[in-house]
Amino acid sequence: MICCPSTRRGRIGILLAVAAICFIGAFMVPPVAQDLAYHDFADKRGWLGIPNFGDVMGNLAFAIVGIWGVAATFKKRASLSAADFKLWLLLFLGVFLVAFGSGYYHLAPDNHTLVWDRLPMTIAFMSLFSIVIRERVSEKWGVRLFPLFLAAGLFSVWYWDHTEALGQGDLRPYALVQFFPIVAILLMIALFPAREPKATRYLFLTLGWYIVAKVLEHFDPQVFHLLGGTISGHTIKHVAAAIGVAYMIPYMKAK
Repeated sequence: MICCPSTRRGRIGILLAVAAICFIGAFMVPPVAQDLAYHDFADKRGWLGIPNFGDVMGNLAFAIVGIWGVAATFKKRASLSAADFKLWLLLFLGVFLVAFGSGYYHLAPDNHTLVWDRLPMTIAFMSLFSIVIRERVSEKWGVRLFPLFLAAGLFSVWYWDHTEALGQGDLRPYALVQFFPIVAILLMIALFPAREPKATRYLFLTLGWYIVAKVLEHFDPQVFHLLGGTISGHTIKHVAAAIGVAYMIPYMKAK
């Protein structure tokens, strides 16, 4: 259990210290290239002329949740600040774009198409990160830091792609951008009180489904085998991740 400092400055200090540790730790390990085995998904069946049909069409879940979220954001617009409206809109637009980026990647999985899968994901990750900062730490800094977060996320994908092209792939910045916000969000939940405590359960559900999605991704072939070759872990991963995002809609509505 975290021993929470009595002052807000002390809690922010813990958050910044963990950020520094994660950043330094990420670059203390040697560069990590993208494992080409990552592109070897279990379900390679095509249908209706669409290669890798299951993994491609599984991304429809992101499109559905993205559209649902955008509609809910516009419906909630009157009670949201201008900054919150923009961040929520970008979150759900990013999720919507994941459907197309990931779908395009799964048509012909390789490092080049993977770029288009990862770019929209960084938009969603950084938007969510800024939303939670605004909710729990600082409304002002949640907005001010968002352009920096977004630039860092997009740069991390470009940098990885650039280093792969040079034959010295380096995933470290992208890994930091993807996983540090999760660590930071959990830390913010522990250290800073919520404006609407009842809404926190939706945030936990989002993070929980994200973990489920990562487990399904890791055990892609095992799930495919367990289910008798009907549907793969990676296809279900898309649905699980989309369900996680869907819980952000009632989280937003509770504000």
